[in-house]
Amino acid sequence: MQTIYQFQTAQNIVAGPNSLQLLGEKLNLLGVEVASALVITQPPMVDLGFVEQIVSQLEANGISVDTNTNILPEPTLENIEQVFEATAGQNYDVLIGIGGGSVLDTTKILSVLKTNDSSVEQLLGTDLVANPGVPTILIPTTSGTGAEVTPNAIVTLPDQELKVGIVSKYLLPTLVFLDPVLTLKLPKPITAATGMDAFTHSLESFISTKANPISDMFALESIRLISSSIVEAYQNGESIEAREKMLVGSMYGGMALTSAGTAAVHALAYPLGGKYKIPHGVANSMLLPHVMKYNMDAITDRLALVAEPMGISVQGLSNSQLAEKVVGKIIEWTNVLEIPQDLKNYGVKEEELPEISVSASQVTRLLNNNPKKLSLADIEAIYRQLL
Repeated sequence: MQTIYQFQTAQNIVAGPNSLQLLGEKLNLLGVEVASALVITQPPMVDLGFVEQIVSQLEANGISVDTNTNILPEPTLENIEQVFEATAGQNYDVLIGIGGGSVLDTTKILSVLKTNDSSVEQLLGTDLVANPGVPTILIPTTSGTGAEVTPNAIVTLPDQELKVGIVSKYLLPTLVFLDPVLTLKLPKPITAATGMDAFTHSLESFISTKANPISDMFALESIRLISSSIVEAYQNGESIEAREKMLVGSMYGGMALTSAGTAAVHALAYPLGGKYKIPHGVANSMLLPHVMKYNMDAITDRLALVAEPMGISVQGLSNSQLAEKVVGKIIEWTNVLEIPQDLKNYGVKEEELPEISVSASQVTRLLNNNPKKLSLADIEAIYRQLL
């Protein structure tokens, strides 16, 4: 564990079933007078009536509202800049993002583009944002990314066939609503992929070289909540109890990674999303057991500690046996949740593995958190197990 560590997250969090109905009365938490707002989202959120819930409350408070629904599922640098240009002539008092991680990340980036004379490309990296952004309200509708509580935002770079992060304290939102009612209609594949993404955040934070008492607290509680609800949320999507556990567990996973960071699973997932458009949660799910097996000799004792929160009986078992059971449980989940396990289904060819391995090896921000170093050959060997 690190001797020195830090933690930061969203300023205000309002949570619970139907909590979004309190949006109008919670605007005072923003700390600014709000006369105009921009809602950033995607068409399904409009179709489900979620955007109308927001707009009606804002207009009831005398606030003028614009809406932009042009966010791609995996937003590219160009997509984000196009949305920014479309709204550049307007000065908004608050930006409101409602949707999955792509929408939340885009909202955070637009917030700082409004107040910094920089392009998206110039902000890629860590602590390159000079000025605070426009206040943001983030409302997740999936239980996966934890983006609502992290200082990170991910951008797809098609030319480089890679995903790259912007990391800045100025990306943290002013206000978050965690309303599990908004997740009740999530399709099963999205429930599965985003749920496993959230679990990956927590497990990787727990075995990260930057793990610390703060991140461990959030990671272990996240693992407990997700482990007790992910299958139920997948099989019975209308269960508000399971959906709430998943949403809070996802948030805790975001808090854990804010302090400890993710590691090799995410590093290897980025080229799969950037080049082959594999959904982020699916890529993480495919890689997770294989990376944990690779790391096993360095993390046996840590993995053993997550067995009990995962619901695994620990009586009479050694740490090595418990660690193996943890990996086995992850594999069991991917089968139950019907998550694809073959990269060939996404067009990945064996001769392309060296190229994507090089791309993954360049994600040093995350690879440096991994408890065991990976050579190019190690990375390629992990990918090869998924062909």
